[in-house]
Amino acid sequence: MISNLINTLFDGRYRVIRKLGAGGMADVYLAEDEELGRRVAIKILNDRHANDESFVERFRREAKNAAGLSHPNIVSIYDRGEAEGTYYIAMEYLDGRTLKELLIARGPMSIVDAIHHTRQTLTALRFAHKKGVVHRDIKPHNVMVDADGRLKVTDFGIARAGASQMTEAGAIVGTAQYLSPEQARGAAVDQRSDLYSIGVVLYEMLTGSVPFTGDSPVEIAMKHLSDTPRPPSSIRPEIPPDLDMVVLRALAKNPDDRFQTAEEMDAELARIAEGGSVTEITADAATAVLSGTSLANAPTAIASPRRPQRRPTNYRYQDPPPRRRPLWPWLLAILGLVAALLAGWFAYDRIQDSLSGSSTVSVPNVEGIREHLAVQNLLARGLEPDVKRKTSEDPRDRVGFVYDQDPNAGIRVDKTSAVTIFVSLGPPKVTVPKLVGQSRDDAIAALTERGLKFTVADVFSKEDEGEVVDQFPTPGKPVNKGSSVRINVSRGLQPVGIPTVVGETYESAASQLQAGGFAVARQDVDSDQPKGIVVRQSPAGGAQASRGSTVTLSVSKGPKESAVPDVTSQQEDIARATLESSGFDVVVQDEETTDPNSDGIVLNQDPAGGTKAAPGTTVTIFVGRLLPTP
Repeated sequence: MISNLINTLFDGRYRVIRKLGAGGMADVYLAEDEELGRRVAIKILNDRHANDESFVERFRREAKNAAGLSHPNIVSIYDRGEAEGTYYIAMEYLDGRTLKELLIARGPMSIVDAIHHTRQTLTALRFAHKKGVVHRDIKPHNVMVDADGRLKVTDFGIARAGASQMTEAGAIVGTAQYLSPEQARGAAVDQRSDLYSIGVVLYEMLTGSVPFTGDSPVEIAMKHLSDTPRPPSSIRPEIPPDLDMVVLRALAKNPDDRFQTAEEMDAELARIAEGGSVTEITADAATAVLSGTSLANAPTAIASPRRPQRRPTNYRYQDPPPRRRPLWPWLLAILGLVAALLAGWFAYDRIQDSLSGSSTVSVPNVEGIREHLAVQNLLARGLEPDVKRKTSEDPRDRVGFVYDQDPNAGIRVDKTSAVTIFVSLGPPKVTVPKLVGQSRDDAIAALTERGLKFTVADVFSKEDEGEVVDQFPTPGKPVNKGSSVRINVSRGLQPVGIPTVVGETYESAASQLQAGGFAVARQDVDSDQPKGIVVRQSPAGGAQASRGSTVTLSVSKGPKESAVPDVTSQQEDIARATLESSGFDVVVQDEETTDPNSDGIVLNQDPAGGTKAAPGTTVTIFVGRLLPTP
């Protein structure tokens, strides 16, 4: 059974990151889909319910109903399956909060936001209802709101196709505060039951509270059946009277008095949003709700609730047609009678088959169940299963489950007839190609050609920029078609800081740069600096560059001219050393003297001391030589 899932790989595919929440039936986790490289929300059936067939069936129904509803305002279902002793659904992850959390945190909404949120929810329900799916548990807890204010309806766990009874295993299914009266009675529900719940949610968004409360679910359910709701404006006076009437009509006890479709309710809210008035039928229905009667026998003398006179306004829609008694209750009654007759005929036909040993049978529906169960069902009807196992690119087709059949369910065929069932082998497999060493564009083209997706990570490397240096999965590994392959693409060598060497001798500067992994180029330039000193570098010190790149050093040739040192009155050897260290050549000429103190002393020089001369200029020094005594 499931223990701590954080940081584990669930079902060999989903890396669980953290827990998002818990409910009575399932826990929800944030996970990373390692095959497709996207974040998903994983809804996992609780351990205590994994062996309860009623909960498992409800969980499967949620996945099936929601997976068939692809709409911007409905949470998308990506995958469903069975793993680690339980069942799960992988769905779209929304970075936001539920409508209930927003109401708790902020209180009642602005009238504009309440209308906007309700219309988005109605858009989702309109799509679901057209697909034949009734949600049956509309409440703010099941509506997600992202940072941009976009709403998505989730949790189709008790949704059913078409009208159905509201009881499961003898209990009412739904949340008491948002139940329609027919749900509270356990009677048949249809799309109008969802619209009653929408009315409760709109009431809560406008006032911060639900219309009916109590100490127990039973008490609340009884109030839905018998109590008259207070108009929202009695709690929040700034609510316009026309919006009052929309809410009250949605909360009518009799489904015939409510809005009949999501489009009808949305149209009324659109009129209010544009500054217009509701239709006469909505005003009459609201009056009937406040009077505690049905619209069919509401007293005509009762005025509409808080409906003031309006000045003429261009509302950009045509005036509603005169109200006529609706025909749809009669149509529903006729359709219900026809459905009952067909159901009776079908039951009678089945009984006759059993009693008389009819030679024909009805093909059972085996889609969506495991292969061995489908085979058993067909054999039990006296039919011959013909199993064909094929790959399927539809992510909803689970491995080992029947995804199609021929003939279709309900068709009568001769006993012993063959029924072909198509069992999914999962997505087709493709082999991951070798991508290392290719260019980024070539690697992406190779993946796309094989039907694989890709993610690109730019990394520092000694390889050429734009070259693939690593990949995952490894080459040759078989993966599902449509899986994602990660490729690491070289950005070149990682740049490092260049040391500053200006002012140092060339030998010292070159040594520092080479130790840092840089190549050195020398360029001798004219400069007033002493010869061999670095006067410039490119790139400059502190700049970022890749290891192995070249740094050019500008090295001084030495100054063009310098002052000739004055060496007169110095010893010959000292004078010579002084001049040579300053870059001058020295020529010595002897000059006879009879003064013993002038022997070996520089008596004169040419050029004279202080004269500007280029390095290498010859300086002649005249050195005294003592004549011998006669």
